[in-house]
Amino acid sequence: MLTDNPISIHVDTQFIPQQSSPEEQRFAFAYTITISNHGVEPVKLISRHWIITDGNAKVEEVRGDGVVGDQPTIKPGHSYRYTSGALLETAVGTMEGSYQMESASGTAFDAPIPQFSLIHPGSLH
Repeated sequence: MLTDNPISIHVDTQFIPQQSSPEEQRFAFAYTITISNHGVEPVKLISRHWIITDGNAKVEEVRGDGVVGDQPTIKPGHSYRYTSGALLETAVGTMEGSYQMESASGTAFDAPIPQFSLIHPGSLH
């Protein structure tokens, strides 16, 4: 039985200059997410929900099954890491959301993804 959220989420971000074109309002970012299971039973990542906000306060919501084509099961004491990307029309933005998880005993729960920033180097002084 699940008593509280056993998942922690860590995010690292990186600006991708080769895929960006600032003069065309195209800013590419990669983010690497590590999902760690601190609970006592395996959990499966079922789906994701992202809220992506650019510097103009334009909001895009993305929902889908799993992550990067996978619905990983994370054993207790283990982590799952993946890298994906986001394309913004501004040099700064934020992402946040949640993963919809299910424990081995069948309990569904949301694992919140804390807000993180996507920032083009040199855009903030």
